[in-house]
Amino acid sequence: MKILNTLSKQKEEFQPLVPGKVSMYVCGPTVYNLIHIGNARPMVFFDVVRRYFLYRGYEVNYVSNFTDVDDKIIKRALEEGVDSSVISRRYIEECKKDMVSLNVMEATTHPLATEEIDGMIEMIATLIDRGFAYRAGDGTVYYRTRKFPYYGKLSHKNLDDLRSGNRSILVTGEEQKEDPLDFVLWKPKKEGEPAWPSPWCEGRPGWHIECSVMSRKYLGEQIDIHGGGEDLIFPHHENEIAQSEAVSGKEFAKYWMHNAFLNIDNHKMSKSDGNFFTVRDILAKYEGRVLRLFLLSAHYRSPLNFSDELMRAAKSSLERIINCAGNLDHLSKHAQTAEMTGEEQALLDESDRFGTAFEQAMDDDFNTADALAAVYELVRFINSRTTEESSAAFVQALQERLYRLTDVLGLDLSIDKASGNAEEDARIEAMIAERQAARKAKDFARADAVRDELAAMGIILEDTREGVKWKRA
Repeated sequence: MKILNTLSKQKEEFQPLVPGKVSMYVCGPTVYNLIHIGNARPMVFFDVVRRYFLYRGYEVNYVSNFTDVDDKIIKRALEEGVDSSVISRRYIEECKKDMVSLNVMEATTHPLATEEIDGMIEMIATLIDRGFAYRAGDGTVYYRTRKFPYYGKLSHKNLDDLRSGNRSILVTGEEQKEDPLDFVLWKPKKEGEPAWPSPWCEGRPGWHIECSVMSRKYLGEQIDIHGGGEDLIFPHHENEIAQSEAVSGKEFAKYWMHNAFLNIDNHKMSKSDGNFFTVRDILAKYEGRVLRLFLLSAHYRSPLNFSDELMRAAKSSLERIINCAGNLDHLSKHAQTAEMTGEEQALLDESDRFGTAFEQAMDDDFNTADALAAVYELVRFINSRTTEESSAAFVQALQERLYRLTDVLGLDLSIDKASGNAEEDARIEAMIAERQAARKAKDFARADAVRDELAAMGIILEDTREGVKWKRA
């Protein structure tokens, strides 16, 4: 397995710190509103990374935080006249609902910033003791950026260039800093803001310190993979490295992975610019699994442009896979023979190449676009090689192969997730079998009557060379 490491800008062979185990930290959302589909891209992609490691037999410890104290949360709370915790709790729950809709597995640990304040105070105190941080007159604590000799190694930025340019790293209170590049670790309380006691002042942590503390607590001083969107490379992840490595004296993360932006009309999606769709906006028009497939349709390091046209294409592609799975289910239930023939075994062996192609794509820096292409090829193969004469063993073996690959991608292949139940589906299957028997007996009046009955129930039948397929209107 090879990973394009942002740190080295090279594809590197994946070698975990502990054989057979993977530790992953992925920066989660700031919870002041519903998540937008740009937030969903790293959630879905790194969920697939995790699933593929599990597929490969690794034990995965996956940590993804919620930033539940932040200027935007506080602003929203003041607007609504409620405590900031009301806002953060509300949108954590809404985010979790969206993650379920997108079939994103729950993290091993979902830490909250507000529950890790003691650890942040402890790390800041250590940084002060070691000369990497200092307290300003009003109680603000700053990180002494030039003290860390490797600052800029992730973003490949030069400190002097940063000093002369217009930098997002700068914050208010600049006159207190020893150097304009220094960044905030702890800030004093303002009117109406949540605050915690500390040795320096009553206040709250800066944003960057939370991930250093939570990663260290739940994964240890060193981790295998740190991930997030490419907008986090600088300053957030650069600052995490400076904080964590100044405390531990060890390399913080071995591999850094960053997904590219999701764009609308070829412009970066941004809440501040009003150029965004929430996941809920999209779920009102499409199933979550359609959005998930769309988000995986391009390599994670490639920008992805959102459009209704591409969503419709994703919906069509997903339907092909689901229909194939449904057809296999039908053939398995109605197979005339149990044992696989020699010819079928040869076809099954031939289908190995699709799993190989899938794994080669995923081993090459998690190329989900090429992995999906392998799934589509497998679907075409299955559709052309299975009939009502296929044995149960052959059909079930192909079924297992299809589900094994789509499970890695987190694609739910339920025929109709939102309707029916097992009892109703069994009744529909029985009626279809009755219609088939009537047609075979040349009782076309009865066959047509059953079809009309099914149509009245909202069931659409499709006669194909592989057999009868059905779906709800």
